[in-house]
Amino acid sequence: MLEKDIFTITGPEEFESLALEVFRFQYHHTKVYREFCDLLKVTEASVKSVDAIPFLPIQFFKTHKVLAKGHSAEKKFISSGTTGSVHSTHFIAKLSLYEQSFSKAFINSYGDISEYTVLALLPSYLERGGSSLIYMVDHLIKKSTNSHSGFYLDNTAALIDKLNFLEASQQKTLLIGVSYALLDLLELQNFHLKNTLIMETGGMKGRRKEMVKDELHEVLKRGFGVKTIHSEYGMTELLSQAYSKGNGLFTSPPWMKIITRDTEDALTLTYGKTGGINVIDLANLYSCSFIATQDLGKRHSNGSFEILGRFDTSDIRGCNLMVL
Repeated sequence: MLEKDIFTITGPEEFESLALEVFRFQYHHTKVYREFCDLLKVTEASVKSVDAIPFLPIQFFKTHKVLAKGHSAEKKFISSGTTGSVHSTHFIAKLSLYEQSFSKAFINSYGDISEYTVLALLPSYLERGGSSLIYMVDHLIKKSTNSHSGFYLDNTAALIDKLNFLEASQQKTLLIGVSYALLDLLELQNFHLKNTLIMETGGMKGRRKEMVKDELHEVLKRGFGVKTIHSEYGMTELLSQAYSKGNGLFTSPPWMKIITRDTEDALTLTYGKTGGINVIDLANLYSCSFIATQDLGKRHSNGSFEILGRFDTSDIRGCNLMVL
């Protein structure tokens, strides 16, 4: 029943009610989450509102199997990272939930995927296995039903030709790329695109010096000749994405909500100021829907949010009760 309700939410009251139901389900069925709640002395009866729900530190996906009992994994998604680092693993009980989530989230923000040619410049993700982003984009490429859609790895010359061809054809196009690869592309050629959305994701992956987001977007806007740069906010440990259509302001789908926590006390929520990003992702039904990330951001009164940076490891407080 919960599966059917996730993608039919129409307002905050429905979201709150379903979030509490999902909390109760995961409290009883996701072992590591129950142990975390027990350490905090949080009981099912003590949680009467969303604000009282504990958020599992995202590091647990590196050290524990976060999966509801009675379920096996149809697929494992593994996070990217530097060589030698510990990667997160998200055990996916039902891929159908992920597919519904990213398909409906895209429609909510951009409309029917079949109207687009989808070009993907995601080399660092293609070069390894187990990427949830590659799974999503591959699905979108197939759903676009456009013969020009596809992935590009080292064939940047072909991508340049394709972008120029699609622009001349006035074809509605989405180019989604990891930030460093988009910058690499612009070192070969600049563009003046009127029919293409540029969507960056994933950062520099150690390939280039990190840039402030505003600076990155200015460089990309000049290089591609567009007025705005779009962004995707998602991660291995989530099954939902938020999108920004410019100015760094992200909007979540109805089954996903961003809350901020105090940077000094991870168990205290904050409002109207910069804090650690907590995510409620109800599509994570069979793992954990309540996750404390390592991102810093600010939530606005209309529900939109900004991502402003990341915690240093030394700044994580109150989140390591069980991380071994």
